Amino acid sequence: MTKAIVIDKTGGPDALQWKDIQVGEPGEGQVRIRHTAIGLNYIDVYMRSGLYPIPMPGGLGLEAAGVIEAVGSGVSHVKIGDRVAYAGGPPGAYAETRVMPAIPLVKLPDNVSDQQAAALLLKGMTVQFLIRRTYKVKAGETVLLHAAAGGVGLIACQWLKALGVTVIGTVSNEEKAALAKANGCTHTVLYTKENFAERVRELTNGAGVPVVYDSVGKVTWEDSLSCLQPLGLMVSFGNTSGPVPPVNIGQLAAKGSLFVTRPALATYTAKPDDLQATAADLFDAMASGKVKAEIAQTFPLKDAADAHRALEGSKTVGSTVLIP
Repeated sequence: MTKAIVIDKTGGPDALQWKDIQVGEPGEGQVRIRHTAIGLNYIDVYMRSGLYPIPMPGGLGLEAAGVIEAVGSGVSHVKIGDRVAYAGGPPGAYAETRVMPAIPLVKLPDNVSDQQAAALLLKGMTVQFLIRRTYKVKAGETVLLHAAAGGVGLIACQWLKALGVTVIGTVSNEEKAALAKANGCTHTVLYTKENFAERVRELTNGAGVPVVYDSVGKVTWEDSLSCLQPLGLMVSFGNTSGPVPPVNIGQLAAKGSLFVTRPALATYTAKPDDLQATAADLFDAMASGKVKAEIAQTFPLKDAADAHRALEGSKTVGSTVLIP
């Protein structure tokens, strides 16, 4: 027997239950992994609340690092004893041990710790596809990044600065503004005190930005469109304030023939080669010092409900790791 967080029905943090579970042997294409560190991500909240439906009863969590204890038939890219991490596949990372498909696994280089991997892999690969593929940023450009002091935000600030990009980042308070600036954000805007769309226009001499990276959703959607240059791209990749309301497509024409995309990591890493290349680019950025893990909080795995409350209450900065 092993312990895991189990959810029987959608709801608030109290829906998370710490239970004994049975973990068997891996079948074809599977491995059994003993977790050493587990990443907390806002998508976990979406799944727990029912915004993103998952099978019930079941587990939560898409990101973790650990050691392979057993390997099923047909698995060749990892072996028993390998240090690995993953940021995808079926939910169930909130567990001491689990059996899972081997496809999402990437081997960890020696210079990346288990906690760093659990803190950075999902968020870091998200940043990688956002700034390298969804909209390939260029040195000298200025971009708008919402939630700049969050887990994805801090990684994006670091990486964008290293690429020579000016970042305008929105934050909720002065403490988060200081943290974002310390991680490479050029200009911070306190959206609780000032209109970020007006501030973006001021900072860009009225030109606007070519791309907006928005993980907030409902409350930032309208003003974000007003920040874009003609032919600009709105990248909506999260819903921390709630889902974006139905879009009047004519509004995109009125604001400058704008483009909109709703990308997902799972799509960008669906092919094994793309997954490995995305992770390799992130690990290279970490090795070079362009990206560093900002593990600001850790919680025991059994206290995952407390971690969810902190995340939803905007009480966290950077990345949060759950320790089995």
